[in-house]
Amino acid sequence: MQAEMEKERNAYRAHCLVLTFPSQGHINPMLEFSKRLEHKGLKVTLVTTNFISKTIYKEATSIALETISDGYDEGGRAQAESIQAYLERFRRVGSQTLAELLEKLSSSGCPVDCVVYDAFLPWALGVAKKFGLVGATFFTQSCAIGNIYYHVHKGVLKVPLSETEILLPGSPPLEPQDMPSFIYRFGISYPAFFDMVVSQFSNIDHADWILCNTFYELEQEVVDWMTKIWPLRTIGPTIPSMFLDKRLEGDKNYGFSIFKPNTDACMKWLDDQPKGSVVYVSFGSVAALEVEQMEEIAWGLRMSNRCFLWVVRASEEAKLPKNFVEETCEKGLVVRWCPQLEVLAHEAVGCFVTHCGWNSTLEALSLSVPMVAIPQYSDQSTNAKYIMDVWKMGLKAPADEKGLVSREAAEHCIREIMEGERGNEIKKNALKLRKLAKEAVDDGGSSDKNIEEFVAKLVHS
Repeated sequence: MQAEMEKERNAYRAHCLVLTFPSQGHINPMLEFSKRLEHKGLKVTLVTTNFISKTIYKEATSIALETISDGYDEGGRAQAESIQAYLERFRRVGSQTLAELLEKLSSSGCPVDCVVYDAFLPWALGVAKKFGLVGATFFTQSCAIGNIYYHVHKGVLKVPLSETEILLPGSPPLEPQDMPSFIYRFGISYPAFFDMVVSQFSNIDHADWILCNTFYELEQEVVDWMTKIWPLRTIGPTIPSMFLDKRLEGDKNYGFSIFKPNTDACMKWLDDQPKGSVVYVSFGSVAALEVEQMEEIAWGLRMSNRCFLWVVRASEEAKLPKNFVEETCEKGLVVRWCPQLEVLAHEAVGCFVTHCGWNSTLEALSLSVPMVAIPQYSDQSTNAKYIMDVWKMGLKAPADEKGLVSREAAEHCIREIMEGERGNEIKKNALKLRKLAKEAVDDGGSSDKNIEEFVAKLVHS
């Protein structure tokens, strides 16, 4: 028995446990990073909560999956009386069940060498250190966002905001409305999440590695500034390899999905549309739009007179204008979920109306799809600022004092990208960024070298 365990142990170079925050936007990048580590000879165990593991659609993957408890095994976050209660119980129960998992893996002949944990779960570092393991924090959001939250944590950036222009090292001048909603709308936009994003930095100085889902060429100035303080390494964009460097054979999708995509209907419909003619609209897996905002976007799409593919989750369908789907069926297709990467990679898609979640932003960048930015909350306003003014690969739709994007504004942005002169410039920038994203993860690229360094240190530590 002992010999068998030793043989299995020698079959891989080191064992990484990768702990995700239980939401689609956090699981995807950490799962892709896990595949990159495995490709370089490490054994990887992905860890999520019992509830998410039970409800997620899983495709075949060689990455081992284990679970811990967040204290709400039957209903996850929805079962908790508040977000604050959920996060507090997750910290308490999660710490205990993570320790039990590490012990279980060790006694079964698969001891862990390193815990890579989502930056939203800083308590995992304490557990890793108790076991004498390497601890690596993983930021699923951009370095620009991390930089903002760090300065709030340090007390350098005071909230509520009083200044009209925010100047931070490594960042362009930002206006208050360019800041994450937890800061710009301090005390109104999910106060418990404010505490969570700021506490990402509570024990960061004790982490052995800081990994960020971005690439150096995209955020050079802020990365240069942050690497002066921490052992920070960029390892992204973490999207399936077949859409970038193609070195991980068969890596065509993330593999775990909270929603089941309507793949056949989407792809068949796109195949019938002319090149660059379709407006793709999706607000991700979490954002919930106001009824009025749904109506304005619906009218903006109709007024643009363009073909459109719109992802409207089942929980959002009732917000669509009455008879909208029937009345627009010749021009548009409305689905509950779709294989976003395949859609963005399809030649029929000419523009992406997006909430600017970081994963969606990186996917559009990596597949050179111009964006119309309609941010909703969290980091999305900051991402939208960068999309329009720094990377110049999209337009941010102007909103009124209530935060509402009008049908006219939505229509204007869509037309500008699909037909206007500005759209041509945006398309050229999009192609350049795609090239840089591919080079970063390809053999010898900036992100690939950083992953190599991480693996080499782990193997020889």
